Amino acid sequence: MATFGATPTTANPNRSTEVVQPPTDLVSSLSFSPKANFLVATSWDNQVRCWEVMKSGTNVNTVPKASMAHEQPVLCSAWKDDGTTVFSGGCDKQVKMWPLLSGGQAVTVAMHDAPVKELAWIPEMNLLVTGSWDKTLRYWDLRQQNPTWVQQLPDRCYALSVRHPLMVVGTADRNLVIFNLQNPQAEFKRIMSPLKYQTRCVAAFPDQQGFLVGSIEGRVGVHNLDDSQSSKNFTFKCHRDGNEIYSVNSLNFHPVHHTFATAGSDGAFNFWDKDSKQRLKAMQRCSQSIPCSTFNNDGSIYAYSVCYDWAKGAENHNPSASKNYIYLHLPQESEVKGKPRTGAGRK
Repeated sequence: MATFGATPTTANPNRSTEVVQPPTDLVSSLSFSPKANFLVATSWDNQVRCWEVMKSGTNVNTVPKASMAHEQPVLCSAWKDDGTTVFSGGCDKQVKMWPLLSGGQAVTVAMHDAPVKELAWIPEMNLLVTGSWDKTLRYWDLRQQNPTWVQQLPDRCYALSVRHPLMVVGTADRNLVIFNLQNPQAEFKRIMSPLKYQTRCVAAFPDQQGFLVGSIEGRVGVHNLDDSQSSKNFTFKCHRDGNEIYSVNSLNFHPVHHTFATAGSDGAFNFWDKDSKQRLKAMQRCSQSIPCSTFNNDGSIYAYSVCYDWAKGAENHNPSASKNYIYLHLPQESEVKGKPRTGAGRK
């Protein structure tokens, strides 16, 4: 595609495994079961799809398992901690609960006054939290029809990450709202993003001591909650190509090594070590954007979608060239295991 300059023409330059029967429109979220290799994707084609991923050594195969529909585009997904049930929310302002493994029908368990952009299941509280463009967070006990608590946000919810008791919410106007879920009815802290432009994604540290934030200007911020650790805060540039600057769309911590992956509208994904401030591996750029990504429960599979994300507008949309893909990459240990480095500079 000419609009991507030197970007390779292939959608799969990293030779990842292609997921069969992908969505027919932009993939908005990817979620692996916490218990097994079941992958769920939500899409702008109103569908929630699940595949079983079978991995044997370096061989990976995918089999479509089930799907269900919303009335409008679906924006977010999350699994219950027991790996039986999927939650999804989107532009129909609803959150559906899908008892996928039992073959049950999806039911509506939550509602908002505007599209639902983010959600997370919090097993420690046995609650579902949902974030919406209606400028609220809502907590839901699935046995009750109404939310147990409605938390006003300063603006529309754009991003959300939970590592109990830490929850980080990114909203419009660069607000970052931090909650201690041991006292969820009060904000723990509110700060302005260390990045100058719109927040696209957040990821709470696995040790709950801070978070990452990514923005539309090809930059990631590493932020510690404890003010005494503020000297360890930094930002770094990524997903750039000369003067071309691309959005950081996805941030995922590796579940074992606690390094992290970034994925962006330049069609690349990279692995990083925040503690040594090093990029561990830069992957080849795909021919379209990567709007979302995720690791499976043991970090042996990294799933990412490759789609046209409309960042360059309708005039650059080429339907014949903009097929939607989901790929599975098997990270090498050298790509995701950080190494202690002395005097390491930022990249």
